[in-house]
Amino acid sequence: MTSPTDRTSTTRFPVTVDAALRQAGWQPGRWDIKRAEYWADALRSHVSPAGHRHTVFPAAVEAWAEFGGLHVTPAGPGRQIAPATVHFDPLHGLHMARTLGDLGRALESEVCPLGVDTTGQGLLTIDATGRVYSLDHSGDWYLGRDVDTALTMLVSGTAPTRLTSG
Repeated sequence: MTSPTDRTSTTRFPVTVDAALRQAGWQPGRWDIKRAEYWADALRSHVSPAGHRHTVFPAAVEAWAEFGGLHVTPAGPGRQIAPATVHFDPLHGLHMARTLGDLGRALESEVCPLGVDTTGQGLLTIDATGRVYSLDHSGDWYLGRDVDTALTMLVSGTAPTRLTSG
């Protein structure tokens, strides 16, 4: 008999990522739209002291509905860097409307908070096309074309690509 780590993945995620997600409470078909709508309403209604507002779009709501509330803790070492512990809760970015607006203008897309990398204290964000980014004290990082790719990168400890200006 083989252990789950001995086999190749038969899910949409690599085995180690799938295991970390399931340990956090995720399963295929997970969908909590009520929680996602609560977060959407909270972000839409928040206005910063300078008048900045969040934008909310389907890619963000879908990611929150599937992964919202999860605390994903990887097991083992990372491939290139330490793997990240992730908490999917967009309210970590509630007070970042201006920063996310600035990033969105630079990316020529709307950007919304997704959660945090609690290991490196990075704010995880998603754009209107589903691409995922992290903003931390050292810069802005591209994590992947979609949430699945970003999760795989974060949990497996693969180094992200730094966004550059110009």
